[in-house]
Amino acid sequence: MKVYFVGSHSTGKTTCARYVSEQYQVPMITEVARMILSEKELHVDSLRYNINLVDEYQEAIFHRQISEETKYETFVSDRSFDNLAYVAQHSRILSKLLHSQELHTYLETLRGQSSFIFYVRPTKATLKADGVRESLSWDGVLAIDANVKFLLEMFGLRYFQINMDNMQERVRFIDSILSTYKQ
Repeated sequence: MKVYFVGSHSTGKTTCARYVSEQYQVPMITEVARMILSEKELHVDSLRYNINLVDEYQEAIFHRQISEETKYETFVSDRSFDNLAYVAQHSRILSKLLHSQELHTYLETLRGQSSFIFYVRPTKATLKADGVRESLSWDGVLAIDANVKFLLEMFGLRYFQINMDNMQERVRFIDSILSTYKQ
């Protein structure tokens, strides 16, 4: 079983991923963007002014996400292909990544019967600063959300939409979907 939580920032993906990791005893792949920021000793502010650095950063996220997932047969991930929504919004490399063989191979994995993609929609109730982004904009969250939705549809991926605020309702929904999986 491969479980992915995708969507814009500040929607509650990490909370949902932690729940699945604990409840189903599967390893959790944390958001690789934060790992790369730390490894490169970057701050989000530095990405505002150097487009070459943004391109390198976004490409590193794309490759690292795929690489991290290949380490496990079963996992829950706090991201997936949805980094491409940020690539589209902030960099110049979208065409390069969309045409890569790596993406096409990855999409086949995402389309597999053992893959579950949960698309977590933004709500104002979940909109909370995460300590990484210096400011949080509802319009910015919605722009990324729209890009994620576009990518899901463009790639023809099967997904389950989470649009409720309440965590109890979210976990019931997640459990109802994951209970259908037979190993």
